[in-house]
Amino acid sequence: MKTLDFQDLLTGDGLRSLFQPIVRLDDLSIVGFEALVRGPQYSPWERPDQLFGTANSLGVTLELDRACCASALRTGLTNGLQSSHLLFVNMEPATLAEPIPGELERLLRQALESHHVVIEVTERAITSSPAGLLKNLERVKALGCGVALDDVGADSRSLALMPFLEPDIIKLDLSLIQQRPGAAVGAIASAVEAEVERNGAQVVAEGIETPQHLDAAVAIGATLGQGWLFGKPAALTAPTPASRPIVLRSSDKAKRSATPFQVLSQHRPVRNGTKRVLLMMSRQLEDQAMTFGEAPVVLATLQEHRFFTPATKQRYEQLARRGALIAVLGMGMDPFPARGVRGAALDADDPLRGEWVVAVVGPHFAGAFAARDEGDYADDMERRFTFSVTYERDLVIEIGQSILGRLQA
Repeated sequence: MKTLDFQDLLTGDGLRSLFQPIVRLDDLSIVGFEALVRGPQYSPWERPDQLFGTANSLGVTLELDRACCASALRTGLTNGLQSSHLLFVNMEPATLAEPIPGELERLLRQALESHHVVIEVTERAITSSPAGLLKNLERVKALGCGVALDDVGADSRSLALMPFLEPDIIKLDLSLIQQRPGAAVGAIASAVEAEVERNGAQVVAEGIETPQHLDAAVAIGATLGQGWLFGKPAALTAPTPASRPIVLRSSDKAKRSATPFQVLSQHRPVRNGTKRVLLMMSRQLEDQAMTFGEAPVVLATLQEHRFFTPATKQRYEQLARRGALIAVLGMGMDPFPARGVRGAALDADDPLRGEWVVAVVGPHFAGAFAARDEGDYADDMERRFTFSVTYERDLVIEIGQSILGRLQA
């Protein structure tokens, strides 16, 4: 028998895909499976932590993750997944940030002809590569895939980042089900319920191992569940079709091209004011973000890097110490203009170059202003802007998505 080395795994040779059922909590019927890839049995890479730890040390995490995704898709295709089933496939941030290679996309298209595919992502993906992630998620959604945000509740950043990913499925971390209810769990549950109400996402509770865990999952608002109570990861053998399939929602992708001022001025009254007025509004929003108990997202465009003054830099570094994602754009802006702050340089002809925007999103708060420079070159503090303000969550998120799409992948 051939002895495998780690390079063989990068071609898929020796990888094994196991599948754990996902059920409806009202009748415990199976509606899908999560694919969990393992290395060869009795090898140094059998466990996923060993597998990806070695890949990380060798600098081949991207290649291994692509091989794992391909293995999961092939196994689902050859082992009887039905058109009524969801297949959940995990992808690492590096995979989501890069264009999908042709062979993997071919497999994905083939799988989608047979059953539904849901791509699982974590908040690490959007914080490490926002533009690349959003671009690729739009692409896989256009192919027909769903998107799941995994481990919600394990890291407070995931709560503020949820709406930017527009997930079809929200997967609650097992700690929420297995620990005693308290204020922290309540805050997470209310943030998830708000997102479900906003976009119609389904909620999966992970880690259900006992009837008590099942009761807790239902109480916290989950409608789907996963855990040893329903089945351990195992080989897939011709599952019964789901009697009540899960219907994934469709996403509106037409709103990405407009600038924040264009978005906001279509929905809110505009008024005029000087830079002094807008500075007051900017600081009020930034101060609001600093008072959050949860990690916020703060996204700003400042026209030019020279407006990212030492005082502003200091404020944004403070925000970055507690924020999920803090980003500033402007002409000439460095990729990392301050400690913990993401940056992106705008082209001189980018329409956003003429706008001053601050958008703040937390699990329980959203606010933004978007201002257009009127081009009068008076004293800097007396420069005039036309602007709009909103605290409507959907509008703030749409503004934020416009900014995130310009961050470097």
